[in-house]
Amino acid sequence: MVRMPTSHAPATDRSGLRLMHVHAHPDDESSKGAASTAMYAAQGAQVRVVTCTGGERGSILNPKMDRPEILANITEVRRQEMERARDILGITQSWLGFVDSGWPDGDPKPPLPEGCFGLVPLEEATERLVREVRAFRPHVMTTYDERGGYPHPDHIRCHEVSVAAFAAAGDPDRFPDAGEPWQPLKLYYHHSFNRPRMQALHDAMLEHGLESPWAERLKEWKPEPEWDDRITTRVPCGDYFGVRDQALLAHATQIDPDGFWFAIPRELQQEVWPTEDFELVESHVPSSVPEDDLFAGVTPDA
Repeated sequence: MVRMPTSHAPATDRSGLRLMHVHAHPDDESSKGAASTAMYAAQGAQVRVVTCTGGERGSILNPKMDRPEILANITEVRRQEMERARDILGITQSWLGFVDSGWPDGDPKPPLPEGCFGLVPLEEATERLVREVRAFRPHVMTTYDERGGYPHPDHIRCHEVSVAAFAAAGDPDRFPDAGEPWQPLKLYYHHSFNRPRMQALHDAMLEHGLESPWAERLKEWKPEPEWDDRITTRVPCGDYFGVRDQALLAHATQIDPDGFWFAIPRELQQEVWPTEDFELVESHVPSSVPEDDLFAGVTPDA
C-alpha cells in the first residue's frame, strides 16, 4: 500500500491571494478540489467558484430526493444546494448563466439540446468568463483537462472556455468592453480522480478487511502512466476532508450519503492519500515542480 505524508494544513496567512475555480455544474466544486478550496479560504485567500451552468438537466442521483416536487423545481433546488455548499466551503460563487447540456445517452448519442452550454459559440462563453476573471482578478485559475475529467459535453466546453479566458483576460485587444485587463498567473487542471490514488485507497480497504467501492472500476480502468505523470502539484489538505464531505452532502440531489462517495473511511483517506492533485499547465511566475501549493511563486497583493 502506498503511504503518503500525513497532512497538516500549514499555518499560513493567504491574505491578498485570489483563486478562481471554473466548474461546469453545481456540485463539481464540492467533488473536485473542495478540501484545498476550504483550506485556502480558511487561511485567508479569496476563493471564487464560477459555475458555467445551472445543472438543470442533471439526474437525481440520491434515491431519497427522487420525488416529483424536487424534479418539478430542480433549477431552484440546485441553486439552493449550491448556496449551502458555497457557505460551507467559505467561498463566493457566481453563475455564468448557461443551460446544462445534459448527458447524451445512447449509441449513437443524440444531438445536444438547442441552446445548451455545449453548443454556445466559444467566443460568447469566453467573453462571459473573461468578465468574471477581470472583475475578480484571480492569481490562480483551475479547470478540467482536455478530457473534461470525464467526457460530459459541459466539462469539455468548460475546459475550452477556461483555457481561452485565461489567455484572453490579460489582452487589452480581446473583449475591450469586458473590464480592465487582468492576467492570471497560473493555470491548473484538476487530477484528483487519478488511478494511482484510487488503487492506493482500494488496496488500503482490502488490507483492513473492508469492501472497496473501486474494485469493479479498477478492473476496467486501463493504466496510463504517462497521463498520471502529468500531475505536478499535490496539495496537502486532508485536515479539510470533513469540510469537503459536508459540502458534498449539501448537493442532496446529486450525492447519495449511502453511496460510494463515503464508502472509504475519512481517516483512511487522510492516512493513505491526504492530498488533492493538480497539473500546472501554464505559469507566468517562476515555479519549479513538483509543488505542494497552488500559490507557489505568487506574491500576494498588498
